[in-house]
Amino acid sequence: MSLIQVKDLSFTYEGSSDPVFEHATFQLDTDWKLGFTGRNGRGKTTFLNLLMNRMQYTGSIISSVRFDYFPYEVEDQEAQTLDIVNSVLGDCPYWELKRELTKLQVSEEALYRPYNTLSNGERTKVLLAALFLREGNFLLIDEPTNHLDREGRELVSQYLNSKKGFILVSHDRKFLDESVDHILSINRADIEVQKGNFSVWYENRQRKDQYEQSENERLKKDIRHLEAAARQSGEWADKVESTKIGKKSAIYETSIDTRAYVGEKSRRMQMRRKNLERRQNQAIEEKRGLLKNVEEAEDLKLYPLKHHSGRLLVLKDVVPYYEGPVCAPVSFNLEQGQRISLQGRNGSGKTTILKLILGDKDPERLIDYHGTIEAASGLKISYVSQDTSFLKGSLTEYGKQCGVEDSLFKALLRKLDFSREQFQKPMEAFSEGQKKKVLIARSLCEQAHLYIWDEPLNFIDVYSRIQIENLILKFQPSMLLVEHDEFFTQNVNAEPLTVLPPY
Repeated sequence: MSLIQVKDLSFTYEGSSDPVFEHATFQLDTDWKLGFTGRNGRGKTTFLNLLMNRMQYTGSIISSVRFDYFPYEVEDQEAQTLDIVNSVLGDCPYWELKRELTKLQVSEEALYRPYNTLSNGERTKVLLAALFLREGNFLLIDEPTNHLDREGRELVSQYLNSKKGFILVSHDRKFLDESVDHILSINRADIEVQKGNFSVWYENRQRKDQYEQSENERLKKDIRHLEAAARQSGEWADKVESTKIGKKSAIYETSIDTRAYVGEKSRRMQMRRKNLERRQNQAIEEKRGLLKNVEEAEDLKLYPLKHHSGRLLVLKDVVPYYEGPVCAPVSFNLEQGQRISLQGRNGSGKTTILKLILGDKDPERLIDYHGTIEAASGLKISYVSQDTSFLKGSLTEYGKQCGVEDSLFKALLRKLDFSREQFQKPMEAFSEGQKKKVLIARSLCEQAHLYIWDEPLNFIDVYSRIQIENLILKFQPSMLLVEHDEFFTQNVNAEPLTVLPPY
């Protein structure tokens, strides 16, 4: 066991006035299975890069371990996979590599294929196995689930749970629960480390937030009462004080005892006034210490269109073709207000099915299909794609191109935790999670009968996922989803439909 000690860490990107980290101090045990969470843009990937010493910072990071980073950058994508693994591992018995791949259900044959012929899921598993075999290294794993289907996520979470000594950045709640034993959280005002999986941390976080909110309400009432009492005591004290001078003082001039009584009464009233003011200031100070870490997850809004037909979409025995069939025949009816989640392994044809519904045929690969796709007359569809690479330039211009109202678009992004500073940046400077939020916010601005979202939650933080879940439950839009986050699809009552490989 050894420690990673972070002391007085501060970091600000060049050209920005907003620090990512400011005098952060905490320590981590290198035996922990550490889940790393926080809203998009808070600095999770930045912190991993600081551990890798890729950027300049002030303060210190002290550690006796070497760090490895996933995703590992493979320069020669056409090289044989085994050669790439050997370049990562150096001297490592082949049987050890084979053992690790067996745990991840990757066939030995994959090692003897060019790396660029592996699926994204296979690449993730092979590189994780290789990096964990490097003795004495502490692994920094950044968003491994984005290219994993549900089965792959289950395998990798079990694999990670059998290991120790890593930081895992993920927003998949089920995946985190099954992989980690501690949580490192970047909050609004600080960084905290807590024992337990994500659900334990989130429950504690909610309890603390609820306590602070109720304490905040109590203190607000106390402050109002103290203000009123101090004001009344002040009026009484001033009234008594005024009897010592002016016209009223003549009544008391003849009696020394009476003057002494009035003076004592005035002194006590002034003391009461000061005590009330002191208690008021103390309550204000206590209130100031609350709510700093309460995440502001405001309700989102959506206005789905009602279609005159109850049935929006019918697929009958649809089979897409490239060189051959992509999947087994797909059939379903999508009714108004219904949500369907297409499931299946990576490469099973889920995205292809969505593209066929959208009328998008790829001329390079000549997508065609057999079967029938029937959409209701005049059906309006809002689409969120997996790909975000086309997002470039300003938010304002993008909104204009898409025909969405600028103030509504940006108001939704603000609710998804965008700062006003972010609106001034080009979209290519956004994090991957922020780019996904741009696509989702644009879709929420569009009035549609049917919302088709293809892996919308890749890179999206947990709080935003919960906001989107609440939105869907409130407005009950008709949706066709491809999404591997099991918690999400269950929470929005999406009916699963598995896309199978071809017969």
